[in-house]
Amino acid sequence: MARIQIPIDVITSRLNLSDRFAGVRSQSITARFANLKPISEFLDLKRLSKPANFGEVQSRINYNLGYFSSNYAAVFVMLSIYSLLTNWTLLFDIILVVGGMWGIGKLGGEDLVVGTFRATSSQLYTALLVVSVPLGLYASPIGTLLWLIGASGVTILGHASFMDKPIDEAFSGEAV
Repeated sequence: MARIQIPIDVITSRLNLSDRFAGVRSQSITARFANLKPISEFLDLKRLSKPANFGEVQSRINYNLGYFSSNYAAVFVMLSIYSLLTNWTLLFDIILVVGGMWGIGKLGGEDLVVGTFRATSSQLYTALLVVSVPLGLYASPIGTLLWLIGASGVTILGHASFMDKPIDEAFSGEAV
C-alpha cells in the first residue's frame, strides 16, 4: 500500500510560519522582555474604545500584537503560573518528573543502593513512569492547557481589539 505524502512545505510557505517565528527563536528571554511597555501605557483607560467595525478590529489587533508583544508574553506567563498554582496535582506531577529525572541523572548510570535494596537506572525510570503517567492523567493537563489557551486568547485578543492606536499611529497609514 502506498503512503500518502502531505507536502508540508507548501502549507507552511503559504502561511509564512517560518518567517513569523524566526525572530522569536533567535531572541533570548532577556531580549524578549527588554521592550516591555510600562503598565500605565499597557492599561491606559483613556485609549480604550469600542471598535466601529471588523476592519478596525483587525487593524487594532495587528498593531497591538506587535506593539505589546512582550506584555502579552508576560500575561501568558502569569496565566500559566496561575493555572499551575490552582492545579496542585499537575504541579506536583511536574515537580515529581523533573526531580525524578534529575535524581536519576545524578546517579550517573550507577545503581541506587538503599540498604539491601538495589535498583538500576532502567528500573528507576520505569517506576517514575508508572507513578507519573497515571498521576498526570488524573491531574487533567489537557483541561488545564485548554483553559490556558482560552484565558490567554480572551485576555490578549480582548485587550488588543479594544485598545486604540496612539494618535500619531492612527493617521500614519492614510494617504495625504
